Amino acid sequence: MIASHRALLDALHEMGAAGLSPGASGNISVRVDDGMIISASGAVAGKATDNDIVFVAEQTTSLIDWPDDQPRPSSEWQMHQALYRSHPHINAVVHCHSTHATALACMRRPIPAFHYMVSVAGGDDIPCCDYALFGSEALSTAVCQTLEHRHACLMANHGQICIADDATRALALAKEVEALAASYLLCLQSGEPVLLSDQQMAEVMNAFSHYGQRLK
Repeated sequence: MIASHRALLDALHEMGAAGLSPGASGNISVRVDDGMIISASGAVAGKATDNDIVFVAEQTTSLIDWPDDQPRPSSEWQMHQALYRSHPHINAVVHCHSTHATALACMRRPIPAFHYMVSVAGGDDIPCCDYALFGSEALSTAVCQTLEHRHACLMANHGQICIADDATRALALAKEVEALAASYLLCLQSGEPVLLSDQQMAEVMNAFSHYGQRLK
């Protein structure tokens, strides 16, 4: 768990340095034996310390009996937990409120195939899941369903979320989603961009399947 702990702390610091989530608005988790470790509630990513990393056992269903002298996990811990249960192949989750991705999420507007790099999210668009209250079971369900065939999505009136093999890849994907969101918003200032066809995106996906640096 020591290596996972270090990886999570490094990812939090990098998320803070990249300006992907202002204040204490983002959270990151890593799967470990018998559960996950996740950033604590109220933790500021760029200033996170060892005390801001919390272990949540796999069988945890409520925080009612959580010890008062222990830091509590992020309010989104159930969403992370649900993703690990529904996506047994992933080992890290990054959720943040990056500026441009959040702007699109507040428009409830997915990112279409305006640029070939959209495919890093696993398909021909980066979808936007339905709105639900933060920390709710409804939000967990919406996110899990939207990410059934994607590695990233926007969250309506909320932010973005990415899943991957490890924290480094998940954070790299979150950065890419934010960059794509910024470019897409810039395009929209002049009108709708020209979208790549299904065939063109299929060709991109095939090319990416042989590309060593693909984010997954």
